[in-house]
Amino acid sequence: MQGAETRERDVRAVPALVPVSVRPGLPQLTLPKTQFLSVNWVSDAIAARRLFVLLPFAMIAGLIVYVVLPYEPEAWALLLAVVCLVPAAILLWHSTTLPLVALLAAFWSGLCLLPLHGVWFGTTMLARPAYGHYEARVDEIVSATTETRRIIISSIIPTAGDRPVRIARARIMVPPEPVLAPGDIIRGNIRLAPVPGAILPGAFDGQFHAYFSGIGAYGNVTSGFELVSHGSGMDATRAVETLRTAIGSRIDAVLQGSSAAIGRAMVMGDQSSIDDHTREIMAASGLAHIYSISGLHLSIVAGGLYFLLRWGMAAIPAAGRRWPVKKLAAIGGLIAATGYLLLAGGLNNVPALRSTLMLGLIFGAVLAGRRALTMRNVAIAAIAIIIFDPASVFRASFQLSFAAVAALIGIYEMPRLGAPRDRSWAQRMWGNVWGTALTSFIAGTATLLFSAYHFQHTAPLGVIGNVLVLPVVSLVIMPFAVLSVLAMPFGVEGPFVSAMGWGIDRMMDGGELVARWSEGLTGNPLLTGWALVIGLLALAWFSFFPKWARMVGPVVAVPLILLFGMDQRPDVLIADTTQAVALRTETGMGLITGKTGSFAVNVWGDHYQETIAAGLEQARCDGLGCVADMGAYSVAVIRNPAAFAEDCGLQDLIVARVRAPVTCVGGLVIDANDLARGGVHWLRWDAAAGRFDLRTAVPNLTRPWRVSPR
Repeated sequence: MQGAETRERDVRAVPALVPVSVRPGLPQLTLPKTQFLSVNWVSDAIAARRLFVLLPFAMIAGLIVYVVLPYEPEAWALLLAVVCLVPAAILLWHSTTLPLVALLAAFWSGLCLLPLHGVWFGTTMLARPAYGHYEARVDEIVSATTETRRIIISSIIPTAGDRPVRIARARIMVPPEPVLAPGDIIRGNIRLAPVPGAILPGAFDGQFHAYFSGIGAYGNVTSGFELVSHGSGMDATRAVETLRTAIGSRIDAVLQGSSAAIGRAMVMGDQSSIDDHTREIMAASGLAHIYSISGLHLSIVAGGLYFLLRWGMAAIPAAGRRWPVKKLAAIGGLIAATGYLLLAGGLNNVPALRSTLMLGLIFGAVLAGRRALTMRNVAIAAIAIIIFDPASVFRASFQLSFAAVAALIGIYEMPRLGAPRDRSWAQRMWGNVWGTALTSFIAGTATLLFSAYHFQHTAPLGVIGNVLVLPVVSLVIMPFAVLSVLAMPFGVEGPFVSAMGWGIDRMMDGGELVARWSEGLTGNPLLTGWALVIGLLALAWFSFFPKWARMVGPVVAVPLILLFGMDQRPDVLIADTTQAVALRTETGMGLITGKTGSFAVNVWGDHYQETIAAGLEQARCDGLGCVADMGAYSVAVIRNPAAFAEDCGLQDLIVARVRAPVTCVGGLVIDANDLARGGVHWLRWDAAAGRFDLRTAVPNLTRPWRVSPR
């Protein structure tokens, strides 16, 4: 909801962690032969030891409770509960209530995880802008284009007596030259600014995620940028980043435009060069997940190598008889997945890390001779990610991939008929097409709620888009991407990169076709946070109960979301850092003050999928401010304090960028102090009550990730 930087639009990753080979088995579902409803659902699930799959959901519930608390919990209170839970678990070790204690412990661990991560990785948040000549260490190259680069720096030290900044790290924009790598020391005149809050209530909260990443400020280099020294050649992170940069340069040397941008994204996880037009086409056709490295890409690369190694060794009679072919192939798949993860950005690419963990569990099950595709493995992968990066639970990428994988594994576990052994070539081809379509439908349905909440956009023909494009991705783009990387050390990657580019062009052709078909069909659903809670509960039900009983939760969730999860459009939007104030009329929204094209106005328009006009017919402006009579209510925007005497008590809403006098009463007053504390304001007129309903983008300033106004 906030562009490529903040609304995670580029991480709509819907991974296909179920290997391609099992998908044709998904369609042959069988109807239950026994009674559908059963009073023994819970006892049957507990007897099957399925309470384990609820552990990540309990941890997520604890994380949610922590985030919505109005104040930071005391450390001693958190520790006291842990002290009580440990002896309780020991005393009830052989009791039937032990699983319930485990769920309570998981909930409490979720409640404690973010405070612990704040202590270990958090930072002081910059409260007011700083400018000076600073020296710093490069930690990460986030993205790079021909015009600029976005990097993360640490150890920020003033070099000319400028004001020191007590933050752990900062994300800044720097020129495209000279070449940088992690570990380098840079110097320059840098302007640092506080991390902005959410641009709308309930939107992506940049302050929250920056704090737990140790980033206390955003900024840019204004002049005098120079490389002071190179990092250590023994730094593994530096070596990987240098390799990624070299691969990106080789791709750019052969491909151009959107083909090169998508190629870089699919090979090395750099989406910075993908333009908005390409993103819109891919989103409208349901293909946005393809350029974000996740389960689809990792399963094709690692799964493909697994099957090739297994087939190749089995084709050698001596190897097939003497070697553990299946286990050796699984080791090869693990190595391939780990290598791809490093190219995708390593631990910094959370979607790829999450998918690698899941594949590691699958291959680990193969090595241990256990069943690989189980809901238990999904739970283990989720628990690992939550412990490693608990803040990722509140990002779209985690929610999308977790929902998609749980749904695919859950449907895979459903009763189904086995495929006939003797199938013709046409039957096998149809089975693959049908399996791809059903996989896309299952993943798309499971992620529909989360996509609608985060992106206010749906792809009604996404199944068709995936059926058309995924064969090209699986058979052309990804295989030739792998061959391109393998050929680069020998300098003969050109033909392979060109073949990959041809596949990307065909993928874009399919995306444009489906996007044209989708015109007029896409909606703009607006959901509240309660919709996500209902969806989480439905997903927990689906994961916990076996067989057909698991379908009850998602079915019941639909009417509950329609009743309690739908949001309304605002009548007034007030920006906190610009002059923009938008009012709703019968024909749409327009600005009473401010300019179109600003960041806030653009995000508002994207979020509500409507064009915000540059002015209002109802507005009357002079040197003191503007007044608009909207019929049911009136609004005044004050530019000069002299206008308070004229408008106070006469207007239903007064907006001022200065402090309002305490004598200004009668209507709702939002002044500079309110905007500094609450950020962007969302208002809707309640005709029955004769007042405005109000929401703020920043609910409070009592949490450590908030930037307190000075």
